[in-house]
Amino acid sequence: HTTETINYTPTLASPDLGGLITASTFVLEQPRCVFKDLTTEEIWLVVAVPDAVKDFNNSLAPGTPERAFQEFPNATPAYMTLNTTLLNYPCPKPSEDITVLRVGSETSCANDASRPNCNGPLPNPGTYQVKFLAWNGSSPVAETRWSAPITLRTAKQPSSIPVPGSGHSAGMIALTTILSILFAILLAGLLAMLVFWGSDTCGGSSSFSKPEAVSVRRYNTHHVYDQPAARL
Repeated sequence: HTTETINYTPTLASPDLGGLITASTFVLEQPRCVFKDLTTEEIWLVVAVPDAVKDFNNSLAPGTPERAFQEFPNATPAYMTLNTTLLNYPCPKPSEDITVLRVGSETSCANDASRPNCNGPLPNPGTYQVKFLAWNGSSPVAETRWSAPITLRTAKQPSSIPVPGSGHSAGMIALTTILSILFAILLAGLLAMLVFWGSDTCGGSSSFSKPEAVSVRRYNTHHVYDQPAARL
């Protein structure tokens, strides 16, 4: 059976969306107005390693072990996912619609062999190519061109992240040194202030100290009677 090749190349979505390519996903534009002249039932996305593009066999049906996500890329070099009908790719597209597909967004079915068409996270690191393939019943009827190679981002290893004192950043070392000096100056000023206030408190407390108790002896006063004046 001959498969028609449509003059359309899958492309990444606009960079304005953010998160266009991650360590396990990438975002494509939907193939709007691409298969409009066909009466096909389903549109599939094919994800393949670059080495599989040249000899890719369109006749291997979706859902078979040879096209299962769980076997990719070790046992099979390509898988098929994101199947939908033409009704979900209306033409023309409404201007307010966000018409994109995120490849690799399903984590729940990544290891579920009963869902061979899972849109699971892509292996990292890796470079992939994609195309859309239209099926009508049990056979392919149309395909797009393959995309350009899409390379996922590589996550940095913890050992590669610069840390102060490791020699990776002179600016960071200089900043750390300056902050250490400022902290030492601040600490010295704080200690001097505490000493000053401590000495002032000790010296001033004497003027308000409790006076010593004065012992007063009590005397009994005897009555002294006036004696008559001495006679001359």
